[in-house]
Amino acid sequence: MSTSEKHFARYYLREESLPTAFCPGCGNGTITNSFLKAVSDLGHEDLSKFAFVSGIGCGAWIPSPHFNADSLHTTHGRAVAFATGLKLARSELEVVVISGDGDLAAIGGNHLIHAARRNIDLTVICSNNYIYGMTGGQVGPTTFTHDRTTTTPYGNPERPFDLARLVTAAGANYVARWTTAHPIQAARAIRTALQRKGFSFIEMLSQCPTAYGRRTKTGGPIEFLEWFKRLPVRKKDDPIEYKVPTKDGIDLGVFADRHEKEFIESMNEIYSGLKE
Repeated sequence: MSTSEKHFARYYLREESLPTAFCPGCGNGTITNSFLKAVSDLGHEDLSKFAFVSGIGCGAWIPSPHFNADSLHTTHGRAVAFATGLKLARSELEVVVISGDGDLAAIGGNHLIHAARRNIDLTVICSNNYIYGMTGGQVGPTTFTHDRTTTTPYGNPERPFDLARLVTAAGANYVARWTTAHPIQAARAIRTALQRKGFSFIEMLSQCPTAYGRRTKTGGPIEFLEWFKRLPVRKKDDPIEYKVPTKDGIDLGVFADRHEKEFIESMNEIYSGLKE
């Protein structure tokens, strides 16, 4: 590539938003690249066919302000609810939600599971760094048992969510989990999610050396990536049954790959019947 050529991702980014405000070593840059690699592979020259929705938190900053696209930066936990309304009003758009585990699974957890249950045609990408990174390092719904955080200084007594299995059980058509150490696999999964009708969910395990790494003694970015590379990858026919997530027992790969009827199609069938 000549020095005059830009990195492929920069064709989709607002130049005035660079460099980013993400902490050094944050995984959100890798998630950004994986998403835009999928967009590029699908042949999109720009993001004009997309609309992005995010909530509050570090992961929510991926589309807003960085993407050169229409985006809604919504109230905390309400990204999926806003996206549902947007998709119903403008069904021709590819509506994508990108946000963090605290926004999507804690404050917005109810919206997440019901959007999956309805199987509405959205793609949701969750940057899961196991903690509330932007607001001070508080315990979150994916924080591991016994982890010390600012709100669990003696250790977290709670069990964490397994988000991929949760959304699979709720009824999503496509669910996959990868990490920032697996950017190519993540881009392929996102590409499938964007092409799949119905609710799609991509969980991206992402390093947060500033909040999670420092408070839980996990280490810096290199230690995170070494940890992620050790995680097992599921085989196609592996069982989906629930087990409490542990740091060495999180499995990666595809959890749901279905073609069930999506919500708007079901609604249109009902309306067509009323007209007859």
